[in-house]
Amino acid sequence: MADSIMSRAATMEIPINSNGDSRTIPEDDGLEQAAKAQWSLDEKDLQQVMVSGPNLNETSIVSGGYGGTAEGIIPTSSIKDLRMKARGVNIVPSHSAASRIASQSAIISGPNMHQAGTAEEATRGVAVEKLDFMRKWGLNTYKCTKQMISERFGRGSRTVDLELEAQIEVLRDTKRKYENVLRLARALTNHFYSMVQTQHALGDTFADLSQKSPELRDEFGYNAETQKLLCKNGETLLGAINFFVSSINTLVNKTMEDTLLTIKKYEDARLEYDAYRADLEELNLGPRDAVTMARIEAAQQQYQVQKDKYERLRNDVTIKLKFLEENKVKVMHKQLLLFHNAISAYFAGNQQQLEQTLKQFNIKLKPPGADKPSWLEEQ
Repeated sequence: MADSIMSRAATMEIPINSNGDSRTIPEDDGLEQAAKAQWSLDEKDLQQVMVSGPNLNETSIVSGGYGGTAEGIIPTSSIKDLRMKARGVNIVPSHSAASRIASQSAIISGPNMHQAGTAEEATRGVAVEKLDFMRKWGLNTYKCTKQMISERFGRGSRTVDLELEAQIEVLRDTKRKYENVLRLARALTNHFYSMVQTQHALGDTFADLSQKSPELRDEFGYNAETQKLLCKNGETLLGAINFFVSSINTLVNKTMEDTLLTIKKYEDARLEYDAYRADLEELNLGPRDAVTMARIEAAQQQYQVQKDKYERLRNDVTIKLKFLEENKVKVMHKQLLLFHNAISAYFAGNQQQLEQTLKQFNIKLKPPGADKPSWLEEQ
């Protein structure tokens, strides 16, 4: 019924006199009240309408037909609201459009919100994991530092394997001695290389003088040939010494070093094992309430983990020390025999025995100039 009344009001003209008085319409007294209410709009509403512009969703009633003035324009929405209020009908805001807009927004923003939530959860999980790792690392460092200080000042006990500790000390002493052998062998190589280069230069000088001094040609020639022969044997001996140095370097800086790294891990595991063992012993001496029993159980589990790690690394060290000793004896037996035969043959002047020594140990000499870059590499 309200819609039919509004349709009549939308097609109705309100005649207005020249002095601004409207005629009474018998059909409906609400129109006159609507007109009076329209003229009594406060200044605030008028300014808001002028700033925001006309509302295209509202229909206006024009008075006086096509020639009517602007004063007679009355929005039908105001008339409709006033008529509904006059009849005691409350205008309930429509929630259908708002619900449709909200549902569409939820549908559109749903996947984005889900992705954002997943990324946030992943970031939070990484942060929690890092925080837990730092907490465990700090606790472990504190316990190990406390154990180390206690051992240094003689207040704490430490686990000692006397046989294994003796083998480790022998290995460290052997490594120091082999490093000294390696340093001296490298020094011998450098000095001998300088001597070979000097012999080579001296032989070239003798050969040049033999061509320019006819009266001493034979004497310079003999010396030139001798120096060239010594230079050739010296290069052969250098090949043997370089092979000896390379093998000792591999034994000292790779094989022994790898075993010492395992020993370092074993010593760290021993320190952690003693730290957790001391912590467990301290808890066992305290009161036995519910909280303490829970802490004792957790400490027992951590102690067992550290004990297994310590025993595993101790077995690894024992095995590596055994294989290292066997490998050291085999390598040094071969290298010492090579060094002795090559030095003896060189200073005895036995070129054939020197060359035979290199063949025996499968040592191949580099041809002269092999270390220099080729013409293409230089370009």
